[in-house]
Amino acid sequence: MEEKVVEEVVELIEREGDEQLREYLDALNISDVEHLIDELPQYAVKFIDTLSVKRAVNVFRILDFPTQEKIIKKLPGEKLAQLINLLPPDDRTSLFSELKGDAVKKLIILLPAKDRVEALSLLGYKEDSVGRLMTPDYIAVKTDWTVKRVLEHIRKYGKDSETIDVIYVIDENGILLDDIRIREILLANPEVPVGELTDNRSIALNANDPQEEAINVFRMNNRVALPVTDDNHVLLGIVTVDDILWIANEEYTEDMHKIGGTQALDEPYLDMPIFGLFKRRIGWLVVLFLGEMLTATAMAHFEADIAKAVVLAMFVPLIISSGGNSGSQASTLIIQAMALGEITIGDWWRVMRREIISGLMLGLVLGSIGFLRIFVWTLFSNLYGPHWALIGVTVGVALVGVVLWGSLAGSMLPLLLKKLGADPATSSAPFVATLVDVTGLIIYFSVAVMFLTGVLL
Repeated sequence: MEEKVVEEVVELIEREGDEQLREYLDALNISDVEHLIDELPQYAVKFIDTLSVKRAVNVFRILDFPTQEKIIKKLPGEKLAQLINLLPPDDRTSLFSELKGDAVKKLIILLPAKDRVEALSLLGYKEDSVGRLMTPDYIAVKTDWTVKRVLEHIRKYGKDSETIDVIYVIDENGILLDDIRIREILLANPEVPVGELTDNRSIALNANDPQEEAINVFRMNNRVALPVTDDNHVLLGIVTVDDILWIANEEYTEDMHKIGGTQALDEPYLDMPIFGLFKRRIGWLVVLFLGEMLTATAMAHFEADIAKAVVLAMFVPLIISSGGNSGSQASTLIIQAMALGEITIGDWWRVMRREIISGLMLGLVLGSIGFLRIFVWTLFSNLYGPHWALIGVTVGVALVGVVLWGSLAGSMLPLLLKKLGADPATSSAPFVATLVDVTGLIIYFSVAVMFLTGVLL
């Protein structure tokens, strides 16, 4: 957003030029008004109240929930009623599901009886289900209608539909038979029954499906909208790609927060109270801290060996960081692949086989570099003593083992959590790194005992 635009808007507000402000805002793109609200949040209510009602609705629906909530609390009653009534059903449901009970009751009262029943019906689905995303505003036609009758129906009811790019064909019981792109209808003979244009290859979502599954279906099929049916294949509504993109962004953001080792933020970072940030971060930090304490326990177990060969302690950071890094890499790759639908729990053996091979290759490269580092240092100093070769082999072999274990742990843990019904993103990089830190020490000192017993130990 240009600084000039912000300055001009502030000047109009200070001059109390409401009519000029309305004309100015109505001339901007919807996204520009949204950016303007981000720049001047103190005037958010003023902007929505000033805009013509249809443009106000289009701006309101793309705002984040905290901003929407602030606007609802302060927007004049008449404009609020218009706004809530004109919101598309899916956006209205999304808003109601975020609000507290009392606020929802006050807003539902503003709706006409028919819309009130519709809103309550959509709210009856589980919070993360496809049913919460769907809108009942679509065009459905009967299989025996002619193309001419279908076009007349579209002209009459199309303006109230979320989209007319796709027309849905149903039987007399409301069961979905097929969907047809509008271009096929426009190019067909007007006297042909619409049933002759169907191929019975439609793709539909179930209202009770999780929203993540809908994201994958949209990703795999080039559609602007998909029909939603119940368990008996009766058409209930449609889900459009703009809602799916919004949900996909939320899911991606939530996964990124979890991968970083924190709970997902439900507000923009700068709007989140400090104590709220603290609460979302402290839980994981305590868990990871307690996990890292096991590292001290592992080192205490090998205290006598470290005392005999202090040189081993020098490589502890190298060993545990290499294992943690390989585990974090594998975990991130697998979580992303699962999110994209590229792998499932059933692919666990293929994943393990690939990680065994890649883990060995990675470990051999790092192990060779570790051995080479000790060899080069020995040319210039006596830091590692006469048994430098055995120390080098110990470090090299330990790196192979730790990196291999890190790759396996990082790749298998997300699949295991998915199998147990948990969120794979919970196996975040910090969690995997902490796990591999502890086990990596055990591998390192076990290898040291194997190679250095009778020499340094």
